[in-house]
Amino acid sequence: MELINNLALGFSTALTLQNLLYCFLGCLLGTMIGVLPGLGPIATIAMLLPATYALPPIAALIMLAGIYYGAQYGGSTTAILVNIPGESASVVTAIDGYQMARRGRAGVALFTAGFGSFFAGCVATLVLAAFAAPLSQIAFKFGPAEYFSLMILGLVGAVVLASGSLIKAIGMIILGLLLGLVGTDVNSGAARYSFDIPELMDGIGFVAIAMGVFGFAEIMGNLEQREHRETFLNKLTTLWPSKEDFKRMVPSILRGTTIGSILGILPGGGAPLAAFSAYTLEKKTSKHHAEFGKGAIEGVAGPESANNAASQTSFIPLLTLGIPPNAVMALMVGAMTIHNIQPGPQVMTSNPALFWGLIASMWVGNLMLIILNLPLIGIWVKMLKIPYRHLYPAILVFCCIGVYTVNNNTFDVFMTAAFGVIGYLFVKLGCEAPPLLLGFVLGPMMEENFRRALLLSRGDFSVFFTRPLSLALLIAAALLVVIVALPAVKKTREEAFAED
Repeated sequence: MELINNLALGFSTALTLQNLLYCFLGCLLGTMIGVLPGLGPIATIAMLLPATYALPPIAALIMLAGIYYGAQYGGSTTAILVNIPGESASVVTAIDGYQMARRGRAGVALFTAGFGSFFAGCVATLVLAAFAAPLSQIAFKFGPAEYFSLMILGLVGAVVLASGSLIKAIGMIILGLLLGLVGTDVNSGAARYSFDIPELMDGIGFVAIAMGVFGFAEIMGNLEQREHRETFLNKLTTLWPSKEDFKRMVPSILRGTTIGSILGILPGGGAPLAAFSAYTLEKKTSKHHAEFGKGAIEGVAGPESANNAASQTSFIPLLTLGIPPNAVMALMVGAMTIHNIQPGPQVMTSNPALFWGLIASMWVGNLMLIILNLPLIGIWVKMLKIPYRHLYPAILVFCCIGVYTVNNNTFDVFMTAAFGVIGYLFVKLGCEAPPLLLGFVLGPMMEENFRRALLLSRGDFSVFFTRPLSLALLIAAALLVVIVALPAVKKTREEAFAED
């Protein structure tokens, strides 16, 4: 009964004209940037963070959330029709979706992706609504020691689940932690790593580092890409699948939804991991092994369901524990901070309209997306004909204006440009930027909880091991490290990275 009352409050908030407008805008922008190759939800949310400063908190978060899960929808369109994934989670969809398009089944592939995404999004939002309140009650039992151990588990999970070199992922985490320490010490008031630069006394701006490492770096990387694109829009004859197609896609959608709902909660996971895992499972369980890579409908249904489910359940640790499980959720922390909202269990009690309004808006957004995507396919594909060299100057100007308006300080613009160059170098060196952003966001929170725990225990480090919940979290982190170090797991991980 309490859940029904909470959802009623959420829908009364989400269905106001203003919030509906921003939900629609977020879904539209998300689909658009999902369609345009190279941008992705991380870069777009980073670019739009300054713009949300003038919006009401609920409207801002609803719009940013719509961009995130909307990008999962849009990314499948170009993956199927053009063989260019609009964002990383759609890489797997391109394998069989594009082959279906080549065989004249583009419409069926698009329907499968849209239907799977809609179903998974609705189920994952229900999971979020059901588990949010109980987890928030558990979170109230967390002390500083437990929060520190939880963040250790989150960072270890981000390293373990990141693709690519473990050493590079660890290095990026550490660099992010160090960047988070720049500024004034909370306890002593002494300047740290500011090099007598007044603008660094308050630390490095979240918007500057996020927009530079993701936005500017993405733009520089995209300028190197070829712009030849072969589309199969002319083969879009029918959208409705056959009875046999439904028989094959429904179990895949159910499995993908289950996997995505679970993996979205894990630190370092998110939509890309869920999509790859769902595709692997479908290849192992399907009776049509020979069709994979040649146009298997399961290869579209499973991954698309998984990435949409994961994109929505990743809000669970953010809203209940205040811990971002992936880079997009770290950006959401930045958006909440801009509006003076402390992410965590207090949000549910101090601002229930925001908490449940955001959850309810996801159902509304999923309905908007299923209506938006299929009828507007022709428009989305025409957007691909716009040369990127015409788009990036406008994007850069927009980014610079956005960064400047946060503090009305040109130093932030130069800082963003510097991080853009650094982010581009990271790409060239094969270093993933998301672990750096997670380290940057969690670093100050880790330090604060670490020092608070030691103050309460009078400097006794055993407090992290004598408190049962803290010990359990540290043991889980250690087990993750041991598992990934096993030869068989390490070999599988390296092979998966080589395929990417």
